[in-house]
Amino acid sequence: MLLLVGLGNPGARYAGNRHNIGFMALDGIARSLRAQPWRQRFHGEVAEATIGTDKALLLKPMTFMNLSGQAVAEAARFYKVEPARVIVFHDELDLAPGKLRVKLGGGNAGHNGLRSITASIGNEYRRVRMGIGHPGDKALVHAYVLNDFAKVEQPWVEDLTRACADHVGLLAQGDDGHFQTKVALAMDQKGWTDVARVGEKPSN
Repeated sequence: MLLLVGLGNPGARYAGNRHNIGFMALDGIARSLRAQPWRQRFHGEVAEATIGTDKALLLKPMTFMNLSGQAVAEAARFYKVEPARVIVFHDELDLAPGKLRVKLGGGNAGHNGLRSITASIGNEYRRVRMGIGHPGDKALVHAYVLNDFAKVEQPWVEDLTRACADHVGLLAQGDDGHFQTKVALAMDQKGWTDVARVGEKPSN
């Protein structure tokens, strides 16, 4: 069993926030996999799906970001999922908008959701780091991540989450490098190779 986790905050107030791109990615994956309907469990919303020959549980913690680890730990414990089979989709300030990187373990870079998960299940889980860019000043970070994506940003957000859904099978196979490459190629094909500023699509 795989446990795919999307990070975000619950409720309509936060739905469009940059901090919620993990929820957006998981919603896209659920649609692509034709997952079972979302239901309440493990202090979150869960949906069951199949990725190739693997069973997968999709989880969106409803505990608010700072307590995400509670939901992840409960689900992982119930299904006996080892940390290496947990894949967390989350926003990443240190990557340019539309960029994506996958890594196993490592630091949490001040991300409260990751910090909570690490405290609950250890550090050896995979992270899909989805770039949202940085506001340029540490003092502005809190407001930045808890504000909605601007209208001009919506196209690259949709393209990035769609690419994740299209190639999630590679993650299930443990082929993180190939997944990362496929997503990058998909973004390049959409014209997002060199986004100079947040939400700015380069001209041809």
